[in-house]
Order: sequence, then C-alpha cells, then structure tokens
Amino acid sequence: MKRAQVDGRLFTPELVARLERDGTALVLRSPAVGLWRGAPAAGSMVSPGGLVGELEILGVLHRLRAPDDAGGVVLERPGPAAARRAVAYDDELLRLDPEAGPARAGVGEGGGVAQAEAGGLVFRSPLSGRFYVRPAPGQEAFVKAGDVIEVGRTVALLEVMKTFNRVAYGGEGLPSSARVLEVVPADEADVDEDDVLLRVEPV
Repeated sequence: MKRAQVDGRLFTPELVARLERDGTALVLRSPAVGLWRGAPAAGSMVSPGGLVGELEILGVLHRLRAPDDAGGVVLERPGPAAARRAVAYDDELLRLDPEAGPARAGVGEGGGVAQAEAGGLVFRSPLSGRFYVRPAPGQEAFVKAGDVIEVGRTVALLEVMKTFNRVAYGGEGLPSSARVLEVVPADEADVDEDDVLLRVEPV
C-alpha cells in the first residue's frame, strides 16, 4: 500500500464519510470507491471527527473520519465482516447511535490514538503535523495541566499540509473523564504519528 508523498515526506491523506440521518440513527456512507479496512467494532465509540478506518483508493491509503457533527456508538455494521471490504460511492459503512455514550457502551472512543504505558496513561497523536495547543494566537489553550476532560473534547489542532485537523480526547484504555497531568509538546512543535500529546490520570 502506498502513502502520498509531498516534498519527499510521506503523509496519509484524509477523507470524511458522508452523513445521513435515518430516524434516531446516524448513517456514515463511503465518500469514494475503494477498499475499506480498520472499521471500528460494533459497540465501540466514534467521536465527532474520529477515525472510522482507512479507505484504499488505487493503492493509496486515506484515513477515513466521521463528520464533525456525527458521533455515537457503532451499531451492527452492514455487509460481510472482512479485513478489507470493497465499497462503492455512497455505500453504507456504519450506523451510529448518537444517544449512547461511552459510559453506556462500556468502551472508550475509537481511533486508536490513546494507550496506556508504564507509569501512567497517555494520549497519542493520530497523525504527524504541527501541534497547536490553542485555536488562534492570544486565545485560551484547549487544555492545560489540571484540566478535567471528557471523551470528545478538543485538545489540540494538528496542521497537515495547511489543513487544520481537530484532535479530540478518547481512546481504548482511557477513562471517559481524566485529569490532564501534562501537555507534552510545545505549542507549534512538530509531532510524529503516535507521539505522546497528553499525560492523564483517571478522575
């Protein structure tokens, strides 16, 4: 599988799933033709703007994200269970229950950007880019040491190829509520995928 390359650096392009409302459920649909993989399991939590797998298009991997106004617990996925599933434009990928939260679902947020490590819990970067701790110069930071945060809260922006990506707290193994012990990168520092962004503890 190939990843896009610009100025000699590899990066993973991103797409946003199409959103449709069906009664109380939110339906995420494919934005393109390709092979979909890494889908979140039924019962897992998807946050607004969170990762819902990768879409391989002509051999190039694209991260696939939920729209910023869509989140909830994954209901049973349509179609066959497979490591990679061929999808057409507008095929249904996931159904979400927006009323169910992580406490009711008994799971953490999807996306795979949060992990435990020796000595504490950490929240890791989902991609490489420039880290911004505040929405604009002169404004308050999204989070700081001592803040109590919940799943879905924006903790930073990552600039990738002049596009700002919102990073929301949550992930497997992390509590739904946590206290920030440390914001690790300096504001406007360059970070790599899987670098530690926050050190946290359960509330």
